[in-house]
Amino acid sequence: MSESKVEGYNHVPAAPSPGTRTAGLGQALILLLARCMGVLGAVLLTPVLPKMQDAFDGTAGADILVPVTLTAPALMIGLLSLVAGSVADRLGRKGLLVGALLVYALVGTAPLWLDSLPLIVGSRVLVGVCEAAIMTCCTTLIADHFDGHRRDKYLGLQVVFTNISAIAFFGLGGVLGGAGWRTPFWLYAVGLALAVLVALFVRQPASGAERGTLQPVPWRSLRKPVCVSLLGGVVFYTPIVELSYVLDGIGVESTATIGQVSAASGVATALGGVVFGRVSRSGPRTLLPLAFGLAGAGLVGMALGSQIAVVAVGAVIACAGTGLLLPTLLTWAISSLGYEERGRGTGLWTAAFGIGQFFCPLAVLALSARLGGLSAAITAVGAVSLAMALAVVAVVGRSEVGTFRAVTADNES
Repeated sequence: MSESKVEGYNHVPAAPSPGTRTAGLGQALILLLARCMGVLGAVLLTPVLPKMQDAFDGTAGADILVPVTLTAPALMIGLLSLVAGSVADRLGRKGLLVGALLVYALVGTAPLWLDSLPLIVGSRVLVGVCEAAIMTCCTTLIADHFDGHRRDKYLGLQVVFTNISAIAFFGLGGVLGGAGWRTPFWLYAVGLALAVLVALFVRQPASGAERGTLQPVPWRSLRKPVCVSLLGGVVFYTPIVELSYVLDGIGVESTATIGQVSAASGVATALGGVVFGRVSRSGPRTLLPLAFGLAGAGLVGMALGSQIAVVAVGAVIACAGTGLLLPTLLTWAISSLGYEERGRGTGLWTAAFGIGQFFCPLAVLALSARLGGLSAAITAVGAVSLAMALAVVAVVGRSEVGTFRAVTADNES
């Protein structure tokens, strides 16, 4: 086992149960694919919201309830991920993940036969509950089964998989929506297949309850990563939510053009995740300033640009930064956690980042009203991100330098 000093990380080797074999690429792929289910609820329905609005035009409060069908899962992820992490630590990750995927498939497809809009909203709330468990368990199991550079690589690939899946789900939602607003809900049935794959091929490390212990979470060591991740969620989501409005504001009316720029930004986010897997050993004291700096500079360029090319370049730079930002924040948060507390720590981080994403549109709206427009609001978010690029150098102090442990068999580049 080799060791090297890395600022800000304290990599604790995974602690699987005795006799458990080392996980391989197959298990990693299953967990990465299952992790994408957290994206499905966020983007699948976007193309069919107008059709849903028309279908329930006579329902009281439809103008509020229909958009809530899109945002309810994200709110549940923010509120319940810590609870999901606690259950995962106490009862085991694999069982919770399989159960969550099965229920996810059931409640996700429920709108196919539900005729009541309030009941559909209720099903979407349950989808969010399942997504909180799925996202927390997948990330925790990756951290359980892999160590050192391999762990960082797969945590970075989470960004790649989720962004590619977001683009794919958005397109599928539009295509399937052509057959009716209910049709896209069939995609939630994929949860059944993933539940079977997890049950058959993903190994279960011993839970804290099985060992007779459940170590307390080192909350003090998580305070800084969690607080920075709240702001990180806002920065991460700003280019995703606001890019189309910025393009519309400079006179871009072609949905194809908006889609192309958005797709390029999604690719940039994915590339940021790939880069993280290669540079993760630099540590958060180096990577967080770089990520926040790129995101901030890109947001300012995106906000102030008056031509498509300038806005597009700004968005790509911003998304490259956020693609690097997300896995850096996650690894910073969980790298010091041992097996028994990792589920709760991952759940807390997921909740913090999710809450930041949920409040992002509200924060931009408030800044727009205060500063006199969307451009000024996005510029302000960019400026805050640039300020964070400087502040995190002090936040991630040298006292947090830990020991990076890598398994000698891990010879991946």
